Amino acid sequence: MLDTHTPSSQTLRRETYLDKVLGCWTGKNIGGTLGAPFEGKRETNDIEFYTHKLNGEPIPNDDLDLQLVWLAAVEKHGLYNIDERVLGEYWLSHISGMWNEYAVCKSNIRNGLIPPLSGSCNNERWHASNGAWIRSEIWACLFPGSPDEAARYAYFDSCCDHHGDGVYAEVFTAVMESMAFIVGDIRELIRHGLARIPETCRVARAARLARKCHDDHVPFLEAREAIVADSSDLGWFQAPGNLGFLTLALLYGEGDFGKTVCLATNCGDDTDCTAGTAGAILGIIAGRSQLPERWTAPIGDTIKTIAIDAFDLHNVRPYPKTLEELTQRLAALQETNQRENKTLPQFAERDHISADYLAALNDPEPTRRRVWKYSPYELTWDLPFGRFSVDFGKAPNVVPGEAFTVTCALSGIQERECVLSARVAPPADWRVTGPLECVLTGKYFNKAEATLTFTPGDFPDAYFYLPLELRLYGRRNPYMVFLPLQRGRVDHTQETPDQPYYDRSNRERGRR
Repeated sequence: MLDTHTPSSQTLRRETYLDKVLGCWTGKNIGGTLGAPFEGKRETNDIEFYTHKLNGEPIPNDDLDLQLVWLAAVEKHGLYNIDERVLGEYWLSHISGMWNEYAVCKSNIRNGLIPPLSGSCNNERWHASNGAWIRSEIWACLFPGSPDEAARYAYFDSCCDHHGDGVYAEVFTAVMESMAFIVGDIRELIRHGLARIPETCRVARAARLARKCHDDHVPFLEAREAIVADSSDLGWFQAPGNLGFLTLALLYGEGDFGKTVCLATNCGDDTDCTAGTAGAILGIIAGRSQLPERWTAPIGDTIKTIAIDAFDLHNVRPYPKTLEELTQRLAALQETNQRENKTLPQFAERDHISADYLAALNDPEPTRRRVWKYSPYELTWDLPFGRFSVDFGKAPNVVPGEAFTVTCALSGIQERECVLSARVAPPADWRVTGPLECVLTGKYFNKAEATLTFTPGDFPDAYFYLPLELRLYGRRNPYMVFLPLQRGRVDHTQETPDQPYYDRSNRERGRR
C-alpha cells in the first residue's frame, strides 16, 4: 500500500500508475468475459471460472470499448475542454450501438435535444439503467486519487443517456475507482462513493443495504435476494439493483479477485457489467502485476470491440488494439493533465499520499456543489461575455394551447456589470404571458435569473425550435439560440413478444 506519511505533496511513481491502469483494464476484460454468457438472466448462477473456450482473447464488450470513444475525444480536444456537449457529439458520430438508452441518446441529439436533455427526455424506461456506470474507468484513470474530479466527468458522460439514478450510478463507481488508486480498503471505497451521491437516491439505498447485509453476516444468497426485493419495483437491468450486486460482490469477495468476479456474476442480471466493474476496481488496487495468472492468461491483452464504429475515427487516432497501448495513451494524457492541474497527484520517484490529503477527501462538498447542482432539463450556451442557460424544469414536451415556463439565467459574467435581454420571437398564433423579453442584470461572478412563459399555438411537426434573441446592452450584434420543443411524447420503445426489454443481453441477435 502507498506510504501515507509526510511530506504534503502527493506523488505516484509512473510505474505504479501504469501497473494500476493496466490492472484496471485487465480486470475489466476478465469480469466482462466471465459474466457475458449469463447477462440478462434473472436467476442466480454458480460459476467458479470461465465457462467457454477463449483462445487467448476476451469477449467483445461495450463496457470497455465505449470508453475508447472518450479516449479519442480527450486526445483531440484536451481533458479540460471536455463537457457533455463534446461527448454527445462523439456519441453521435462514433458509437454504433442502437439499443435502449444508447438509441434514445442518439435520437434525441439528432432532434436537437442535446445533453443533458438527451438523457432526461423520452427515456423513462432507461434513464436509470446500466449503460453509464459501466464506462466510468477512464475518468478514474485520468484522475487517480482525485474522486471529485472523476465525479464531475462522470456526470458529463452519464447525462448523455441517463438522468437521476443513472447519473448517480456512474458518479458512485467513478469515485470508487479513482480512490482505488490510493486506498485499498473496499469499505473505504464504498464510503467515499456513497458520500458523493444523494442519500435518498436508489443507488445509495441498494449499496447501503448490501453493506448492512454484510455487516449483519447475512448469507450471500440471502443478501442477494434482499437486493432483488428492494429493487423489484424498478425492474431488472437497472442501476440500483446491479450496483447493489456489485457492492455485495466487493464486500463478500473479501479482496479475493476470482471470488469477487464470480460472486458478481452469480448474482445474475447485468453480469458482464457487475463482474467487469468489480474486476476493474480490484485490478486497480492490486495492479496488473498482482492479478492471478489463472485469470489473465486465457484472455490475453487484446481489445475486442462491439459498439463503436472503428472506421469512423477519421479525425482522430485509431483506437488502441491492446490494453498495453490503451494504458500508455492514458499515461501520456495523465502527464499533460498533471501539468495543467498541480493539485492532482504527480508522477515522481516514490509513491506518497499524505494523511492530510486523504483526510481532505473525506469532504464530498466539491462533488455535491459541482455535480448535484446540474439540472437534467437545462441547456447552456457559452457566449463571449458569460454563460446563458435555459432551464425547462421538466422535459420540453409542449401541447398547443397549454402554457409552459422556462427560467433564463446568465452566469460567469466577464464584464464588471452587464445587462442582457432575452427576447422571444414566437409565431403569430403563440402567446407570451408577460413581456416578450426578460432582462438579466448581473455583476461580476453573480448569476441573474428571469422567467418567460409561453402558450404555444399549433405546429405540424414533432419538433419546433423557438428562436430566442440575446442582446447585450451596449453592443449592436445579437446572439441567437433556439429552444427545442417536442410535441407531446416520443416513444422510442419498440417491443414485440419475442423481444424482451433487456434486449442488450442477446449477442447472437446483434445485441450488446
